[in-house]
Amino acid sequence: MNVSATGYFHRDIENAHVIGHGMVERFLPADDPVLEDVLVWTVQRDAQDMARLLQWLPDARSVREQRVLLQKIRALGDELEQAMEKMASLQQS
Repeated sequence: MNVSATGYFHRDIENAHVIGHGMVERFLPADDPVLEDVLVWTVQRDAQDMARLLQWLPDARSVREQRVLLQKIRALGDELEQAMEKMASLQQS
């Protein structure tokens, strides 16, 4: 990662931290707060990417392009689900 990309990554993580933790107050900190921040960021980013791809889907020039977009959407959905499951397990422990 170059310096500017690293800056954006850290800014996004900080924003995800504010968004993710502003919704729920907990009495005890997470066992792994860095992992939790990364998971929150992943959920936020995957949801944004999926929304963008869904917007592009109707404008695809061919059925083949639509299928490629749909495959990417499904892959992001799988990643999103895994991140949410990991977050849930962190919050239960």
